[in-house]
Amino acid sequence: MEENKETEIKNYARQQLIVFKLGNEEYALKIDQIKEIVLTPIVTKVPQTPSYVKGLANIRGNIIAILDLEEKFKVEGIQEKTGKYTLVVESETFKIGLMVNQVPNTLTVTENNIELAQDIVGDVSSQSNYIQGIVKIDNRLIILIDVYQLMKEKELQAIN
Repeated sequence: MEENKETEIKNYARQQLIVFKLGNEEYALKIDQIKEIVLTPIVTKVPQTPSYVKGLANIRGNIIAILDLEEKFKVEGIQEKTGKYTLVVESETFKIGLMVNQVPNTLTVTENNIELAQDIVGDVSSQSNYIQGIVKIDNRLIILIDVYQLMKEKELQAIN
């Protein structure tokens, strides 16, 4: 029985995630979506941007928009905002920083640990849906974000 379980686990593709907290909930991004994790630098506010766009920062010579996902997702139970870290996310067309409160950690899961969003949430065809799925591991439920879907929004295109 134990050998069958090990063989079954090996048949599923493994994925590495970066896990972080927003408010009291855990969220994750696929590790390949993150270029680096840095201490949040000095952020210069940009006028007439949404409140969750904290402004622009210089990270290793690149000027990038810094977003506060707690405000973007309207997360309740927001902790004191000290010692923030920034997850630098990059695609072919965007580079943004996502602020988080705690040092993110990594987690390796298999595909069978991830319940896809379309199986849980009704209308996932909406452009504003960036929940890719829910990671179920031990007694934890971790919300897996599709950061590329988040970056497609028109309001984010305006700041990049």
